[in-house]
Amino acid sequence: MEHLRVIEEPEGTATHLITAFKGWPDAGEGASSAVRYLIRKLRARKVADLDPEEFFNFTEIRPTVSINSEGHRIVKWPTNELYYTPGEEGSPGLMFFLGIEPHLKWRTFCSSLLEGVQRWGVGTVVHVGALLDAVPHTREVRITGSSNNPDLKDKLESQNIVPSHYQGPTGIASAIMSACIEQELGYATIWGHTPHYLQAAPNYRVGYTLISNLKGFLEFRLELDELRSAARTFDDEVGKAVSRDSQIGSYVQRLEERYDEAAVLTATEMPKSEELVQELEEFLKNQQRREGGS
Repeated sequence: MEHLRVIEEPEGTATHLITAFKGWPDAGEGASSAVRYLIRKLRARKVADLDPEEFFNFTEIRPTVSINSEGHRIVKWPTNELYYTPGEEGSPGLMFFLGIEPHLKWRTFCSSLLEGVQRWGVGTVVHVGALLDAVPHTREVRITGSSNNPDLKDKLESQNIVPSHYQGPTGIASAIMSACIEQELGYATIWGHTPHYLQAAPNYRVGYTLISNLKGFLEFRLELDELRSAARTFDDEVGKAVSRDSQIGSYVQRLEERYDEAAVLTATEMPKSEELVQELEEFLKNQQRREGGS
């Protein structure tokens, strides 16, 4: 707990910690926006944070400066914050961690976080993430997940969350998984797959789907009308934008055909993000050549 700064002791205990990280594991801000929604709707209070000094290269993620009401300049550093909301009728509450994927000392970062939350009773960590994938926005959001615990795996399967078999470069979520195994904590991930051609953020459609699955997985009550409405508006706006661009419309149609032809998509079949971008660029170039020739 050397790097964890306690601001306020939680009012009770918590059995689960829900994490989300901005950056690489947060395509379209689908995961971070989902956890921010939970923190706001469940009225979770900030109870601790992690000192960014040891974990970030400030030339990569620069602090910002602002002027307060008294005219003084205030520096705001990258935040990694821990929140707590109590359970109903004396039952254990939930903890949330919303941060930025660190640049340095991942193992120290993870152990500092996990050692801290265990003092308040946390025995299971659930990571919520969003990743880029070759999926069309006109289909249901694809959700994958995994766990190091047989009971948690069964709960994921009961939510129709299919396992991921991805192998390759990874992020902070895998480092947390490794730390959980070392400290004998339960661990599960829930990932929303985001269309790689969409630049709009936050992607409320992915965020809504993630929280809907998380609700079923952890069995807590929460009205999602506000987020459902935001997801519908997001869908409408994306649909309008795509309809105005014939090239993107043709590319989406191609993705739909490929997606529908595949009976089962697995993470091992998912192209790398740079390959997705290259494919999209090549498709648009070919479209422009054909339109120029005609």
